[in-house]
Amino acid sequence: MKISDIQRYDSSKMYEAYEKWPEISKENYFSNDLQKIQFKNIDHIVFAGVGGSGSIGDVISSILSKNDIHVNIVKGYLLPKTVDHNTLVVTTSVSGNSKEALTILQNVKKSRSKFVAFSSGGKMKKYSIKNKIPYYEIPEIHSPRASFPCYLYSILNVLDDVIPVKKRDVRESISLLMKTRKEISSTNLTNSNRALSLAKWISDFPIIYYPWGLHSAAIRFKNSLQENAKMHVFAEDIIESSHNGIVAWEKRSKIKPILLTGKNDYTKTKERWRVIKEFFKMKKIQYKEVHSPSGSILTKLVNLIYLLDYSSIYSAVLSKTDPTPVKAIEFVKSRI
Repeated sequence: MKISDIQRYDSSKMYEAYEKWPEISKENYFSNDLQKIQFKNIDHIVFAGVGGSGSIGDVISSILSKNDIHVNIVKGYLLPKTVDHNTLVVTTSVSGNSKEALTILQNVKKSRSKFVAFSSGGKMKKYSIKNKIPYYEIPEIHSPRASFPCYLYSILNVLDDVIPVKKRDVRESISLLMKTRKEISSTNLTNSNRALSLAKWISDFPIIYYPWGLHSAAIRFKNSLQENAKMHVFAEDIIESSHNGIVAWEKRSKIKPILLTGKNDYTKTKERWRVIKEFFKMKKIQYKEVHSPSGSILTKLVNLIYLLDYSSIYSAVLSKTDPTPVKAIEFVKSRI
């Protein structure tokens, strides 16, 4: 692959937005322009958002998985019945026009919960201002999916009183983003580029296997391949799939397994990976293993997503597909 190939098919230059991720992350987390907001006695957080906006809640939910705060993810219209005066509802829509997010905001006003909204403007901004909902306008960088670090680090900045992420973990995650960029960006279109190598390996129907700790990165990868490369993709939890999905491999298939693994996977999960690899070897099934980096949960997830998202852009280019247009999504939105 040459840079001219990327420029030819990536007509709106999505790849250039990704090359700015480290700087965008740093700028939005350490920005003094965003006023921090405090909420007292929060023991339950609901992250509401869909598409590229929804992946932000997935990642923060993973970050909070080892804390005492209960987390719900809403990718629809309704709030959980457990919402009360100690609940914070974080509603995100990069476009500001997602019907689902707007419906959640309307429902939030009727609840006893605390709430805050993030968007780049749109109907959400107007509704929030009119109804005196705490609101933050965060710019869209190219597209909702490319805006991921802008929104993630802005939310961590604004809500650092509620979301207990250590500053050293934030710095570590951004520092590694800078190192990761050197390896996977369009300035290094060589065999040492892991994102490009993965893209070259992907064909037909990939299936992504993941441990629960990397769930948010796996679902994000599935979504990015679907939107950018316009391909069908499956994603399954490796433990759950061992009790059902694995049986499908008893028949020959063109589906190609991708294993998302981590050095700090739970001991029993590592044992499961060993058995699954043994099974694939026995069945002569080729697979690709992608390792998450070491570090904090934030560092692992953000950098793994960075690599996998880049791979989805390269997959699009290799299949002579423009990664930006999402005509099917626009069709659905025009009908609701």
